[in-house]
Amino acid sequence: MIRIENYLKNNINKKSKLNEKAINGDKNSQSLSFKGADDALFKTLNGAMGLANTFIKSQENLSSTRFIQDTATNWFPKAIFSRSKEDFCEMSFLEFIESAIFYFASPILGEKLFRNLIFKNFHPKNIKNDVNNLIAKPVKEITSNLKIPSQIKNRAITTKAGIVLACLMIPVAEYTLSFAKNLFTLKTFKKSNFNNIANLDKAKNEKEDTEHQKQVEKSSKNQLKKAAIISAAGVLAGSALAIFGHKSPKAQNLAQNILEPGKALSRGLNSLGVKNEKLFKTLDKLSFDFASNNGKLALSKGQLGLTALVGLFGYSKAAKDRGKLDVYEVWTRVPLVVFYTIFGSELFEKGFIKSLSKNEKYKDIIKKGADGALSVPTRTELPELARKLAKEKNQDVNTVFKDLIKKKTITTGVPYLFSLIFMGFTLSAITRLWTQYRYNHQKKNALNIPQNNFKSKKKNAPNISQNSIQNPSQDNLKNTSHQSFQNWAKVLEAKSHA
Repeated sequence: MIRIENYLKNNINKKSKLNEKAINGDKNSQSLSFKGADDALFKTLNGAMGLANTFIKSQENLSSTRFIQDTATNWFPKAIFSRSKEDFCEMSFLEFIESAIFYFASPILGEKLFRNLIFKNFHPKNIKNDVNNLIAKPVKEITSNLKIPSQIKNRAITTKAGIVLACLMIPVAEYTLSFAKNLFTLKTFKKSNFNNIANLDKAKNEKEDTEHQKQVEKSSKNQLKKAAIISAAGVLAGSALAIFGHKSPKAQNLAQNILEPGKALSRGLNSLGVKNEKLFKTLDKLSFDFASNNGKLALSKGQLGLTALVGLFGYSKAAKDRGKLDVYEVWTRVPLVVFYTIFGSELFEKGFIKSLSKNEKYKDIIKKGADGALSVPTRTELPELARKLAKEKNQDVNTVFKDLIKKKTITTGVPYLFSLIFMGFTLSAITRLWTQYRYNHQKKNALNIPQNNFKSKKKNAPNISQNSIQNPSQDNLKNTSHQSFQNWAKVLEAKSHA
């Protein structure tokens, strides 16, 4: 549940106060909070239980959770399996900046820069706080609240969509990050040949091609310039939507489609005669709206998914500048990494919980909803559950609470550990071995081509003695057909060149 703060300020006029009351309701109804977040039971946890509590807490914050997961899963195994100092440095450059883009750019840019420093000032002073307060709420909650004046409601929707457009720079930055990585490696280590960077030839590096280096540098700089232009256009378009969008029904409709493209797609398919409620329900979940963290804009799965998918094509495009082997390595590893980045260990966790439920384990915390879906209480719901179970079982509440913390840690930690081993170490090792195999196979084929041609020629040559090759006589020539003579001449030529 989201805590609704009291935004009432002394310097807001009477009209603003009435608007705020309509938006947030009566003050006495605003006491909703993360119940149990500061519960006294958490203070009883120490040692291993304290670490378990910290781990669970981290899992309920998407930004910090995924940053830790991504670093552990993507950077650490690749650091161990790095093939050269260049490989290690460019991989570290990529992973840490990429993780920051994925998990912190959205709340920092969306919440701190655009919402509170820039876009807030696009509205009249008497209502700007009311509009700003609504931005963290879901679209449906804003549009369905009949108590909110239309002017404030429309401004909130268009401003929220404007912030999303301004944050277009985030997926754009992810797309161009691989080009920045190429430029970093080129400028730092003077290398653009992927075979040398990955140290695929253990004996000696291939000679760097100066022209190829110039092409890599030019391509990288062009992509960075395009990224700057697109990012600036996103900020301008978002600002225009936030400033003027409330005046136009079409702009308001556009704003809702930007925030919830899945619902727009569902409506479009429905108008074309498609009648698939299951499909529509799935599409409706597609949203580029921000998540809310205690009234603050936070990274949502829709934003994370868009950024990750755009990054995949950036990886591939930048890899083309450095050769086919780099492209092959990207498409061997990155699609799975993108899938994991979007869903994390969530799929593994669901499967694990289903297995526990099937074997009638952890009945205290695994509950089945009316729709048959299994769920586990959040960390903040555990104290209340512990008190309830302690009363039912006539047990010490601290003991019950620690048992719930332990079970919660296992339901979250086991899938997390499995994903780390599978997605991290296994995938990194397989990718590097597969790339090395491709390189070795490529080199072997290159060496075999002239040998195979010579063997083919030799096979078609007449069976003649070494002496006859060195001293061809007239009899030999007479006894050889025209075709055989040609083959014999080719062998003689090859011998003379040898």
